[in-house]
Amino acid sequence: MSETTTEREVMDYDVIIVGAGPAGLACSIHLKQLKPDLMVAVIEKSAEIGAHILSGAVIEPEPLDELLPGWRDNPPPICIPVESDEISLLTPTSRFRLPTPPQQKNHGNLVVSLGALCAWLAPQAEALGVDIFPGYAASGIYFADEGSVAGVIIGDMGVDKQGTPKDTYMQGIEIHAPLTVLAEGCRGHLSKQLISKFKLDANSDPQAYGIGIKELWRVEAGKCKPGLVQHSIGWPLDKNTYGGSFIYHMDKDRVAVGFVCALDYADPDFSPFEAFQQFKHHPSVKPLFEGGEILSSGARTIIEGGAQSLPTTEMPGALLIGDAAGLLNLPKIKGTHQAIRSGMLAASHIAETGNGAGFDKLLRASPIMQELHKVRNIRPGFNKGLWRGLITAGIETITAGKLPRTLHNHADYSATKKLNDFSGVDRHWVERDLAPRDRLASVYFAGTEHDEDQPVHLQILEPDVCTTRCSKEYNNPCTKFCPASVYEMVEDGSARHLQINAANCVHCKTCDIKDPYQIINWVTPEGGSGPNYQNL
Repeated sequence: MSETTTEREVMDYDVIIVGAGPAGLACSIHLKQLKPDLMVAVIEKSAEIGAHILSGAVIEPEPLDELLPGWRDNPPPICIPVESDEISLLTPTSRFRLPTPPQQKNHGNLVVSLGALCAWLAPQAEALGVDIFPGYAASGIYFADEGSVAGVIIGDMGVDKQGTPKDTYMQGIEIHAPLTVLAEGCRGHLSKQLISKFKLDANSDPQAYGIGIKELWRVEAGKCKPGLVQHSIGWPLDKNTYGGSFIYHMDKDRVAVGFVCALDYADPDFSPFEAFQQFKHHPSVKPLFEGGEILSSGARTIIEGGAQSLPTTEMPGALLIGDAAGLLNLPKIKGTHQAIRSGMLAASHIAETGNGAGFDKLLRASPIMQELHKVRNIRPGFNKGLWRGLITAGIETITAGKLPRTLHNHADYSATKKLNDFSGVDRHWVERDLAPRDRLASVYFAGTEHDEDQPVHLQILEPDVCTTRCSKEYNNPCTKFCPASVYEMVEDGSARHLQINAANCVHCKTCDIKDPYQIINWVTPEGGSGPNYQNL
């Protein structure tokens, strides 16, 4: 039975894949390699393949070698072999080189733009007969009468804020299939619903997340060192907040710079965006960007929970793969190889069995899960602070994950302290002058576009909480943690109300995760809306 009340046009496929990221595209390619006669569709909400993809990204190339032998003869447009690694501890004024952990040694790896990589993969999937539909948002699940997943519902287009069809109205269709593969990435709109409906997380820890903010710069000639990979920990984060930076030197004087901050930080007034901009002004970092120009920017949450937070990855009629399942290896700061491998594993299982039954057991017995198990205690080890975390990481690395007990993750939103319970932190932040000057300028470089006359896709389930309890208890942290100034408290005479600037949204999902009351529900906007990331 469908979730809709009016009859929709229906298309039928053998397998539907939601999300044209590395997991979804790898799954589609391998399915057609193994079963050329299968009818496979990939649904992607961004207007162009890769436009919503944002990652570091240094990748391990071996899964690509397995998926597409000979790909190196025709590589993606950005593909720079790593020449050297650096990792440092930053204080407000100094940099101290640290030994490079085994997980972050990148010899043989490649610096890429993951968005460009996906745009490069898509035509190869299409050449095998995969139908790819960019610009169409899978906004709902189509359920069979017995309750199993039986496909997806494409969101209507051309609807105004009041839900009334406009002249451009086009009703979304239903796409039916015996099996739906969810490859939406971190905190996927449909994945979140299905994990809850089928209680897939009943036997796992709460998922843990971080926010990653990234910019692409063209620096002055001579400053870029192609193949240099730099990471840092420490300032501008306090010792109780997990995270760090990356700087990846590419070609054509281009440098990718980014900052990742775990979302279990305590300070209700903390701004990850400001922390990133502060990092760029560190005395050892700022000279690289002075005289340069920012080309593009964006933000996306990343999934950090690892083995303890892995939900059950199968349900009646559907599978979870890639970051929709939570397969990123955080100590490596890499998920692409896990995404591709999980997509290929799902494809092999589907081709062999004709359905998804047994995939969860297969995944947990695979090298994908073995890799996560070896580092399972590293991320939760930092719950006790930077120094305890580094000690735990060292022990976990030396023992290859054989610590006698398992540390556990907690829900990120629950870590936010109320104003009265939090003592201020002297962050030693400085005056800054590098672009972008503020979050709205960053939104410009993300190329974000939404039709402003469409239903607001950021649903506040209890609006009164924002102006009463949240203002008093937390000082409205949504106005700080959002990297795109979507949330704004506005004075209206003697009253205040929360204004949602939905057109600014870069689809990072931070609000859906970090809101302390869990009353913000991110749903997919009209297909084709959102950021248009270039080489991120």
